[in-house]
Amino acid sequence: MKKLKYDVCVIGCGSAGFAAAMRSYDFNNHVCIVEGNKVGGAGIADGALSSKTMWELSKDFAIAKRVDRGYRASNLSVDYEKVRDNVFSAVREKEYQIRSQIETFSKKDASVKSLTLIEGWGSFTKEKTLRVIKDDGTTLEIEAKNFIVASGSHPRKHPTLEVDGERVITSDHILKLKKFPKEILIIGAGVVGCEFATIFADFGQTKVHLLDSQERVIPFEDDDVSDYANKMLEDIGVSIHHKASLREIKKHETHIDVTLDYKDGHTDVISVDTILISIGRVPSVKKLGLENIGVSTNERGVLVTDDNCKVCDNVYAAGDISGHNALVNVAEMEGRFAAKAIEGKITFPLRYRNMSTIMFFNPEISAIGLNEKECREKGIAYKVVFYKHNLVSRAIAMRETSGFFKIIVTNEKDPQVLGMRAAGPQSAASIMYIATLMDHNTSLGEIMKTVHPHPSITEGIQECIRILLGKSIFKPEAFPQFVSFKSWTPKGD
Repeated sequence: MKKLKYDVCVIGCGSAGFAAAMRSYDFNNHVCIVEGNKVGGAGIADGALSSKTMWELSKDFAIAKRVDRGYRASNLSVDYEKVRDNVFSAVREKEYQIRSQIETFSKKDASVKSLTLIEGWGSFTKEKTLRVIKDDGTTLEIEAKNFIVASGSHPRKHPTLEVDGERVITSDHILKLKKFPKEILIIGAGVVGCEFATIFADFGQTKVHLLDSQERVIPFEDDDVSDYANKMLEDIGVSIHHKASLREIKKHETHIDVTLDYKDGHTDVISVDTILISIGRVPSVKKLGLENIGVSTNERGVLVTDDNCKVCDNVYAAGDISGHNALVNVAEMEGRFAAKAIEGKITFPLRYRNMSTIMFFNPEISAIGLNEKECREKGIAYKVVFYKHNLVSRAIAMRETSGFFKIIVTNEKDPQVLGMRAAGPQSAASIMYIATLMDHNTSLGEIMKTVHPHPSITEGIQECIRILLGKSIFKPEAFPQFVSFKSWTPKGD
């Protein structure tokens, strides 16, 4: 058996693994990446990049169908296979960028540092040793001073439904569909389920049913945000089955009968041709051989790490396997941090508090920091303003006034931002403006010194801050249908 030695071995070439490998390479290490599935991981294929490419295409199609702007496009049609080809093209583009960089730095005669990709499944056999079964069936042994486990995650199994990859599918099978389903049931009303509901509804070729076991979609958000998302989904034609559970399905040659039970006691039977299971993801750990190095997962199936992403003496973990938010930006942050921790180069701790996210609905919703529910759970006194885009000149000019800004700040004389939610055009860019201010603990008084360009979407943020300070141009009292402002303090304070 061939034996190879490296300074750092990274298991997985997804978002966390690739970032970790490149940062380890920066520190003059001989680095090996072991990938058993797809280079780029779920961050590219069957995940973030592929689904967001589909979302962009569906959004463009939905805009082209609109007839409320003074123009009308005729004879619009959409072909799923051609949509799929576009998605494949985007996935390959990013995958080849990763491969190109790895090949650029994979100098076999490098005396100082090197980067090597080995495609195969890796499993620990003993401390500091990994056995890899390569794609061609050969086996080799890797010995490394340190390991970074970044093996990612996969869709969670449904307790009663068996996935067949054709009629009952997960996100892994979206790009294997040959055509748009006529009717689809999406099980799970979290972010990913709502995103796929948006995509299929916007293409207008599929009747979409969304099974929501709770009273509201994205229930972890404040009621006003989840209600907004709920209305958005209904406006584009999604049928949401709230407080419902799946009793059974019956497959027929042309369709699937689905029986749904509701908490109020009634039952519905609907007909679909595809069921998409979207009930979360679980860490991919089974093939790692963790038991051979005395490492086990916790009750959630994740690797427990310390503040330096360390699992044990020479093993680190990053990305979905570590149990934090399953987001590409979190995975990259942890991967880079683990590489620095190995070198003892940590200058500041990991910070998850101000990690911004985007929910790709129609329109998109971006989030950072605490929401009202979390503030109340933590007993934090706060002030909050909800400001609709109806008052934002740029949104009016774009004829896109369904969005909003919601900013939560501390309830003190010179408040600091605790969190923000934004929906509508440019919401992701808007959230990053606030993210930077939050990272620097900038007070509202300091923020007020910035003058925003006109007309711009971020002028809505400027007015929110003015409202919180009692200095706004447009007053909440004059536009109660567009602006709300309130404060909350823990009982007894």
